[in-house]
Amino acid sequence: MAFTPWYTFRKFVYNNLHDDDYETWFSRCINYFLILLILGNASAVILESVNDVYLAYQVFFDHFENFSIAVFTLEYLLRIWSIAEKDPFISPWKQRVKWLTSGGAIIDLLAILPAYINFFVHLDLRFLRILRLLRLLKLTRYFVSLQILLRVIEREKGSFQAVIFILSIMIVMSAAGVYVVESKAQPEAFSSIPASMWWAVVTLTTVGYGDVTPITPWGRILGALITVLGVGLAALPAGILATGLANELEQRKQHLGLKFRELLQNSEIDLLNDQEKIEDLRKQVGLTTEQTQDILLQLIRERREEELRLEQEPYKYCPHCGEKLSE
Repeated sequence: MAFTPWYTFRKFVYNNLHDDDYETWFSRCINYFLILLILGNASAVILESVNDVYLAYQVFFDHFENFSIAVFTLEYLLRIWSIAEKDPFISPWKQRVKWLTSGGAIIDLLAILPAYINFFVHLDLRFLRILRLLRLLKLTRYFVSLQILLRVIEREKGSFQAVIFILSIMIVMSAAGVYVVESKAQPEAFSSIPASMWWAVVTLTTVGYGDVTPITPWGRILGALITVLGVGLAALPAGILATGLANELEQRKQHLGLKFRELLQNSEIDLLNDQEKIEDLRKQVGLTTEQTQDILLQLIRERREEELRLEQEPYKYCPHCGEKLSE
């Protein structure tokens, strides 16, 4: 029993840092503080790129960076320590190792790792500033919309890999083709297949900087074909992402609808009066107010139809559970 206060504190840390369903004024303050600190770090990196501003407020920037490193390091260590409370039936160290390999833990590590590497290997200061922008990735923990996007990318990673593979093949083939037809006319611009890949990339992605262009008839014909193919290839990732987002939102709607039905069945919610509970569930799922209202209207309509059906057949169905009675 001597360890009870220690484990109680670990549970308290877990609730405030890991448990999304646990929400108090203190946990909200922690989240808002970390969000503001992340945004402050991004703003500091942007302002530090202006040499006059950085030289004038260098002391402030340095102190703010040291403070940020200390806070993010403490957060990282507390998350490692408290994750053991997630499942009491699994070894704490197994849970910690599993968490360390998760996406959120890797992002947290990337947020502080460049600063500690600089203690041992002195990096270019400008490069170190840019690496600090990785701390923006920590915002994915606090915004459901970003979590939905990452979930879609993870789910559709096979499709994205296929698109990248096809695009890579097209880049190599396009570079080889333009090298064959343009190398004699423009030996400096298309000196080799690797040198021609720059033109292939900007043409297939429909960017077309115009710094390198084919001038021979066959080169222009090839360029036109590659540009047309590039339009289709550029649309593939957007289509995959749009379809994935639509499927993810539909699944979340179904999940929220099932949750409401479960609460209604257990008489734990009133769809007309429990607005606070409905709002909490909406935020957890990440749907908009309009989408949630559509689900509620559908459920209210279903319940009304069920009540009318029971009124019309009072002796065939139980008025309490709706089960069909034996005749």
